[in-house]
Amino acid sequence: MAFPLETPLTTADGGLGLKSIEVILAGQAPSGAYVASPNFPTYNFSWLRDGAYCAMAMDSVGNSDSATRFHRWAERTLLEQKDAAESLILRLNNGELPHMDEMLPTRYTLDGALEKFGELENSAWPNYQLDGYGLWLAELRRHHEKLGNTDFNAEVVDLVARYLSATWKTNCFDCWEEFGDGQHASTVAAISAGLNSAGILLGEEKYIQEANDVLDSLLANFVRDGRFCKGFSDDRVDSSLLWIALPLGLVELDNPIFVKTVEAIRTDLRGQTGGIHRYLGDTYFGGGEWILLTSWLGWYDRLTGNEADFESAQQWIVDQATETLELPEQSIQGTQDPEMVAPWVKRWGPVATPLLWSHAMYLLMLNEGAN
Repeated sequence: MAFPLETPLTTADGGLGLKSIEVILAGQAPSGAYVASPNFPTYNFSWLRDGAYCAMAMDSVGNSDSATRFHRWAERTLLEQKDAAESLILRLNNGELPHMDEMLPTRYTLDGALEKFGELENSAWPNYQLDGYGLWLAELRRHHEKLGNTDFNAEVVDLVARYLSATWKTNCFDCWEEFGDGQHASTVAAISAGLNSAGILLGEEKYIQEANDVLDSLLANFVRDGRFCKGFSDDRVDSSLLWIALPLGLVELDNPIFVKTVEAIRTDLRGQTGGIHRYLGDTYFGGGEWILLTSWLGWYDRLTGNEADFESAQQWIVDQATETLELPEQSIQGTQDPEMVAPWVKRWGPVATPLLWSHAMYLLMLNEGAN
């Protein structure tokens, strides 16, 4: 049983909820895109994944106009990729496997254009990920169900669904842009949710059936020792596995496999200072404790009535905020590999602050229900 909370529109948390709304709105470009981080040049793009969660957060606090603007940007941006997508779908359906560099990207410029590599020194990194496309479709459905309308571009929804249908069995990079040698549980979950959402939006049973097939694959191939695992060939737990149930709803919060996954995250990935790591062995900025993942676990704890752990998570997050109440991507006070902090700072500068996704997940932790 979930317990009652203060709305994030109060100052009960020192104003962090209000500031989170302000940061997300300030980071929304005139085009409707949400920048990942305005002060971190390498993140001056819009990710479908990050943006979907920012839009969900805006819906959760009653600012659905902002969410609508993001979805319209995504539709325009993806429609511009129609010819490329159709070519890829045809090639894949004919048994050809295009190179990862040929696939649709996971991030776009704020104007909806393709990223141009080489403009920022040492900035290029893997760009073939599928989770964002599935998450965007899932959030688009949630958004329009919340508004009670069907004001979406059906052509784009069908295009993305067909692209996911053609690509879901391919190897891609995980949601952290790091592992590209296989399939990843959180990505497969996002694809299943996206296909199901496309089927609901379009009234197309074929996409719902394929979503079920993808879910069957998730349950058959990504469970180890009674819990979900990071990848087909990676038995580690990863905090992104939380989205399988929350918010994607592929399993219930009390599903035994999911409950055991949550407890593994709590046991294996809680850091020295109380925040949550991505996965064991992470070395990005030393592998710190991530604000958005701590919020995610706190969100789960709120919905399952674990008030003590929810309050602990909220206090930890508040403690990570800067003097101006901006939330970074991660805390480097309790890293897994302290020697890897300096090389990343030298390469890209200090940890991204503010990270819009951090603020979005904080709002969702406070304000959003399940599914």
